[in-house]
Amino acid sequence: MHRSPVFRAAACALLALVVAGCAELTAWLGPDVQAPEPDVVYDPTPTAVVDAMLELAELKAGDVLYDLGSGDGRIVIAAAQRVGVRAIGIDIDAELVERARENAERAGLAGRAEFRAQDLFKADISEATVVTLFLGAELNLRIRPRLLETLAPGTRVVSHQYDMGLWVPDRERQVGSRTLYLWTVPGR
Repeated sequence: MHRSPVFRAAACALLALVVAGCAELTAWLGPDVQAPEPDVVYDPTPTAVVDAMLELAELKAGDVLYDLGSGDGRIVIAAAQRVGVRAIGIDIDAELVERARENAERAGLAGRAEFRAQDLFKADISEATVVTLFLGAELNLRIRPRLLETLAPGTRVVSHQYDMGLWVPDRERQVGSRTLYLWTVPGR
């Protein structure tokens, strides 16, 4: 079918308006329209390791635990089951955060286990007395300065499998083939 020059011009003008509108909409919505990609692949922490991490942290009543990269919420839920502990999970993956909320609700802990879909580099973690993480070697090195700057002296940090480079751990513990590390944020 042969289109007239007027039809082609009108179609091109309409297409230009649509493209311009999409560009304008993207500019208006900003760069955060899509959720950022996670820096690590979801790898659930085994139950025995969760228990050992919480033991190593020496959780006590009044503690506020933040799990960075909380996945399905298993560390947060296990911590919230302890008397007097408030636990918050931070994960960039909104679907995992929703799954974690459902898991906490099933465990009857919806009020004591909180989950936030946030970038762990931007989340306010300053109230934490305990931080747990299973992030990876590179991400641990990237988050270390933020932990040391943001967390109060005495805050305990427990990492599953990955150290923090030059920050020497206070203790290490083996759970099968896995290594756990404990640091205490030093005074400034």
